[in-house]
Parts: sequence; C-alpha cells; structure tokens
Amino acid sequence: MSVVRIALANIKVPSTREESVQLATEAVAEAGRQGAMLVCFPECFVPGYRWPGVSGLAPDTKFLERAWAEIANAAKTADITVILGTERITERGLQITTLVIAQDGSVMGWQDKGQNDPSEESIYPAFGTERRVFTAGPLTFGIVICHEGWRYPETVRWAVRRGAHVVFHPHAHIAEPGSFRPHVFADPANTFHEKAILCRAAENTCYFASVNCASEGAGTTSAIARPDGTLHCYQPYGREGLLVADLDLRLATGLLASRCRTSPF
Repeated sequence: MSVVRIALANIKVPSTREESVQLATEAVAEAGRQGAMLVCFPECFVPGYRWPGVSGLAPDTKFLERAWAEIANAAKTADITVILGTERITERGLQITTLVIAQDGSVMGWQDKGQNDPSEESIYPAFGTERRVFTAGPLTFGIVICHEGWRYPETVRWAVRRGAHVVFHPHAHIAEPGSFRPHVFADPANTFHEKAILCRAAENTCYFASVNCASEGAGTTSAIARPDGTLHCYQPYGREGLLVADLDLRLATGLLASRCRTSPF
C-alpha cells in the first residue's frame, strides 16, 4: 500500500485541561471514522500549552497519566495511531514532548522537543537530547516540535535520512496584538513560518505535515507540503476540524536529504 490517509487535529484551543482530553478523544474517534491511519495533535494540546504570561495549574503527573490512558483507549477503539502533543515531568524538569500511541493502544515512545524558543525557557526548562523515527504500517515518520522545525532544518533531515516519509510538526500559534491576520496560505505579507513548511518538504523530498489549533487571527494554520515543496492542502484559517489527506508515499524518496554530505546528527 503506497497511499496512506492521515489527519491533523486542527481543533480549538482547550479552555481547561479536562476539555483537552475530551476534545482529543473526540478527534481520535472522528479520524478513525474518516479512515485515517494516523492523527496528529498540536503542541502540548494536553493539558494545553502554557502561554508565557498566562498563569495555569501546576504540572500534574497523575492527571497526565490518566489523560494518556484515556486517549490510548480511544486510539485502540478507533484502530488508529496517535501523535499527541503533551508535556511530561522528567528528572530534568517540565518539558514539551509528543507521545506516540500505536493502533492497539500501546505506547510506541516519545519524541521530546530538543530546541525551545527563548520565550519558553522559564516555563519548560527541560529539553530532549535524542531523536527517533516511528513506523505505522507502511508509513515511517519523524516528529519535530514547533520552534525546532521552523528554524532548524537539520531536525527534519535527520528523520528523513533514517527513512521518514512524513515529518509531523505539532506547533502552537495564536494571534498576537497587531499581528498580520492571513487568509491565504503563505501570504507574502505574513511571517516566514508557513514558507518554512514548504522549504522543509522540498529540501528533504519528504512530506511535511504541520498542525496548529484553530483560533481567530492565528498567523499559521495546519497544512501539508508535498515532497516537491508545493502545497498539498491546508485548513482554512480559524475553522475547527480535521484536515484529512491521502499521501502517496512513493513520492517521498528522501533524495535531497540523502545527498547532504554534512550533518550535525
């Protein structure tokens, strides 16, 4: 099977940590009904991204473990692989991560964020030091989280050089006061971020699937770029729902990534 169906959970920013779990389980079930083999959520969707300057509940391992178990059960019921943007507390402190859950509800592993934005360092002081790729059926994929995908192309290249057809990019982006409000993907008047989605795909000959929450005025939306650097599809700005797409894995050859002669990884 060379064509796989994936879903990006372009759903609203949860107002509470409990709502984040409810929205996640509903999206997992809906992605399964639409025939997706994998669904990816935005950065720290559970329990919710800790925006700088906004007070929130203290990190809670017990809550997170219950939430992960509930979402894993939803994945098993829907027979779908889940990439869950979340956080976890390690010996290094609180860090941004993704939990990858297999179709049978088992934990496949973690991909921690290895490069925080400077604004995050006082909130999420810990960061990951290892990268890996995952496999679901015929699909091999990697994960880069927000800042490290926008600004550090080598994180994407690392996964593609190890066989990834798709690199998923959970991120968190809401409107800032006075910011440009886009209506068309990669508008020239907008920031560099959506152009980077196309670049990450083209420079590695892979699919690049970036997922954000739906919120009014956000400068980025969820989108998928093809291995030739063209736009495959994107979610209309501010519109809640799943972005579902069929990907032909034969196009994701990794050719340009494989030709890179030097790499820090």
